[in-house]
Amino acid sequence: MLDRLLGRAALKERIEELAEEKESLEAQLDAESERRSEAVRDRQAAEQRVNELEDRVTELEDRVERLRGEDGGPEFRGRRDLRGERRERVVSLLESVESTEEGVLTAYVPDDPPGAVREAFGDRAPLVERAAPCLVVRDREGLLSAALRPPNPPEAFAAWDATARIEREWLAPTGRYALAVVRADLFALGVYDAASGDGPRPERVHFEGFTSDVKGKHSKGGFSQSRFERRRDSQIDEHLQRCQRALAGVEAERVFVVGEGTLLDEFDADATAAVDATGKPEPALEDAHDTFWTVPLSLL
Repeated sequence: MLDRLLGRAALKERIEELAEEKESLEAQLDAESERRSEAVRDRQAAEQRVNELEDRVTELEDRVERLRGEDGGPEFRGRRDLRGERRERVVSLLESVESTEEGVLTAYVPDDPPGAVREAFGDRAPLVERAAPCLVVRDREGLLSAALRPPNPPEAFAAWDATARIEREWLAPTGRYALAVVRADLFALGVYDAASGDGPRPERVHFEGFTSDVKGKHSKGGFSQSRFERRRDSQIDEHLQRCQRALAGVEAERVFVVGEGTLLDEFDADATAAVDATGKPEPALEDAHDTFWTVPLSLL
């Protein structure tokens, strides 16, 4: 009676309702968390299977090259593509390498290997030239002998030290960075935070994308070929200017631009790469992001 008079009965009923609602929401969160965990496990299993298949294809291609070769020169001990957790394992392994003073050579070779690299690799130096541009690591005993193609390469250098000179930002996502895909008719921009996200996959914190009306193939009627090409070039220029304006306002520590190779020189970026990115802006960006951060590894 007293509870009803003071209004406490209604409050107690409301408290019970809220408690039940809270339990229901907690159950939903637990279920959603489990679904996400299963999705992560499925994706990791799929990535592992893709890596295994790609390794097998690369091994078979190398075997074909050896069978076709007539010069009898040195051959790679193995070649594979590193992505996701496998890339992280390899980078961590290289960072942990320790030897005696000046026992490990690290070098970034953009084209022709310098003298120090040729001397260190001896008769296997031609493999470095074939793998270039690449980051090479080799100890004096030759137990470690590998070349990686970094997506975000440093300036050329060659140095002997007690450890491998490896900067994670050369090979894997770090910090806050932007990656843009540019085609003649498409632009897609993602800003990523490597400190967040699911394992080696950074969280995308911003997305922007658009397409532009750019003429494709010339038809027999209407414009002459020359007028058509001028019109198309003008449309592409307008599209590139729009892309540049979008990139100018991005807030990121580093900016990477990928896409059509003929367009990449139009952009001021920390690194560029020609990649095939088809489809609409968002799926094109996701595909290009994975491709850009895939690191080819050659065992020398």
